Amino acid sequence: MVSIIVPVYNAVKYIETTIDMVSRQTYKDWELILIDDASTDGSADLIEKIVASQGKRVRLIRKSVNEGAAAARNTGIDASAGRYIAFLDADDVWMPDKLQKQIAFMEKTGAAFSFHSYEFGDDKANPTGKIVRAPKTLSFRQALSRTVIFTTTVMFDTEKIDMEIIHMPQVPSEDTATWWRILKSGYVAYGLDENLAIYRRPARSLSSNKFIAIQRIWFLYRNIADLSIIQSVFYFVGWAVRATLRRL
Repeated sequence: MVSIIVPVYNAVKYIETTIDMVSRQTYKDWELILIDDASTDGSADLIEKIVASQGKRVRLIRKSVNEGAAAARNTGIDASAGRYIAFLDADDVWMPDKLQKQIAFMEKTGAAFSFHSYEFGDDKANPTGKIVRAPKTLSFRQALSRTVIFTTTVMFDTEKIDMEIIHMPQVPSEDTATWWRILKSGYVAYGLDENLAIYRRPARSLSSNKFIAIQRIWFLYRNIADLSIIQSVFYFVGWAVRATLRRL
């Protein structure tokens, strides 16, 4: 079984579509765990109504205090019952055969940690044609200069990876910090080069986003990867070039 973990915060305009999208997956052995992170827009109430019609495969966990996506995902991990754990953000889109293809890929490769290609979408999740391709494998050193792993594409096999190591730390870019920590411990991430998800990107201030991204990647280099300043500069240059090319 796959445990699908979705942090929810003020996602009322997306969540019904998200639940329906999971229900339409061609792979049927799944549970959907939605963690409401103290939403104020009625997200949890809407989910409760949907859960009543979906049965026990869809679960809602309500949090009384907003603690952020990392804590919400960790709550979902602790509540999961499946062999496989997959992450999905409430505003992103999966292709109908995403689970089926990714599990088959993991069974074929023996991967403990996998991810796949994805496409950027606009604020309505319309595909833009810009696809980020997953490499065949990704080691810790390779990951330092290319943030190519998108959370909504990640899946773990908990029979092959320690559940504790996939819990996310409370730091900026907690998802990337988690992937790096796992890879640094000796695991290799296996990439499936099929576009099985759409990353919804509403219009925002690009200059502001870039500045925040630079701050976060530098923090990760120094505090998660434990790199020296010289090493950090070296990997930052590679990261900056790839990040620029990915958006062209």
